[in-house]
Amino acid sequence: MADGQRPAADTARDAARKPAEMLAFAGIKPGDTVLEILPGTGYFTRILSKAVGPKGHVYAATPDPKSKFAEPAADAIAADPAYANVSVIPIMGGMHGLPPLDVIWTSQNYHDMHLSTLKLDVPALDKLWLSILKPGGELLVIDHVAAAGSPVTETADTLHRIDPAAARAEIEGAGFVFDGETDVIRNSADPHTVIVFDPSIRGRTDQFVYKFRKPG
Repeated sequence: MADGQRPAADTARDAARKPAEMLAFAGIKPGDTVLEILPGTGYFTRILSKAVGPKGHVYAATPDPKSKFAEPAADAIAADPAYANVSVIPIMGGMHGLPPLDVIWTSQNYHDMHLSTLKLDVPALDKLWLSILKPGGELLVIDHVAAAGSPVTETADTLHRIDPAAARAEIEGAGFVFDGETDVIRNSADPHTVIVFDPSIRGRTDQFVYKFRKPG
């Protein structure tokens, strides 16, 4: 958290996102190999880089840079010598051939895998994640809470949220074992009925944090 290279826009979000608590809950430690799914602006990318240290590595899986979903921030971070242990890989096809991973990290974007425009086979993706983790490795999922029973695809499209129970059932269905949760970024004042970008709730959504383990 004390990394002086972090942008002020990132540190301003720390009180809401509680990154130290997230890393502790995930069990991130020096020397770990981490895959970050859809790093966005790189908020967690920089933090993960410093947390795993020079003997660890962070792979940031990003969309096609020519697509409307492009996330160029990760490339800029990886090009910075201060984050020499960060590599950018394509999210489509780039996860094959990675070294065995200690942690897979997805923050505020598991719901995005269900967007109707992407037409992804999410259960198959979950199984891929399981296959590239070390036995005992962890998958950390942070996402915006949708109302219980909300249809997954429709809710991802309209609100950018997901029902935590639906996410958990899908991930466990791929072979992961539920390994706990933390409520440090829950917000009971969130109505769960507005899009996460709405000014009334943006940056203060109710979020679940689940950890899953690969058996073995």
